[in-house]
Amino acid sequence: RALEVAAAGSHHLYFVGAPGAGKTMLAERLPGLLPALDRDAALEVTAVHSVAGRLLEQARLVRRPPLQAPHHTATVAALVGGGSHLARPGAISLAHNGVLFLDEAPEFSPRALDALRQPLESGVVVLHRGGGAVTYPARFLLVLAANPCPCGSRAHECDCAPQARRRYQQRLSGPLLDRIDVRVQVDPVAHAELFADVGTRESSAQVAVRVATARAAAAERWRGMPWRSNSVIPGSVLRAAPWALPHQVLRATEGYLQRGQLSARGFDRVLRLSWTVADLAGHLAPTAGDLAEALYYRTGWA
Repeated sequence: RALEVAAAGSHHLYFVGAPGAGKTMLAERLPGLLPALDRDAALEVTAVHSVAGRLLEQARLVRRPPLQAPHHTATVAALVGGGSHLARPGAISLAHNGVLFLDEAPEFSPRALDALRQPLESGVVVLHRGGGAVTYPARFLLVLAANPCPCGSRAHECDCAPQARRRYQQRLSGPLLDRIDVRVQVDPVAHAELFADVGTRESSAQVAVRVATARAAAAERWRGMPWRSNSVIPGSVLRAAPWALPHQVLRATEGYLQRGQLSARGFDRVLRLSWTVADLAGHLAPTAGDLAEALYYRTGWA
């Protein structure tokens, strides 16, 4: 469900769970839930991949959202771009209009992770070199995955001290996590579910239909405005007429804000999430239940 919500609204996602629970498998399915790129988006993606030398000679437009999954040893330059003369695109630009998946996220260097913060907000990265500056697009859907502790063992086998677990989880900085909309605990698949009838399971194609419907609803709502997905709507727009929600709908979320359990950015991200949940449910505006689901993704993950 969290993956579906992330795909429907282009919301960044953070998975935490034991090895083998399915974090990587889920993340790799995400591009298959996204609709094909329209012509303008395909031109942007194709141009970036061409500059990076990633296209074959007879290549056509890149029509599917790209997936980039760099290894955790990747440098800052490999992630955001770099080079001695003309800076080349990094993984965040190669993932433009697609998905950037960082598996074993706490194993990445803190400098590399914090270099993502500005592109996550602006959707572009500006690289300065001696010969000048170059700007590359970097509007990607970020997916982080992590084990709950450094040893990576299952809960009943883990012997890590609480301090070691806390240090490991704090390798992802607060400002970075504050930009992640959906945070979920991925539990191991139960024996009964693993051997359940395959016919009862949904395929990616079935989920993709609901994602496309929700995205179409959001595009229609924001028609004539410079936004197409809920994840990039400014909070000031959602907190003002005609999009402001009634107090009775916002009561629980406002309580989290007043108690300091949500930052101002976090409050706005819950609002954005609630519109995506509403689009998936076919609601014209978020209900209290839609807000509750959005709030859970933000605050109830651990």
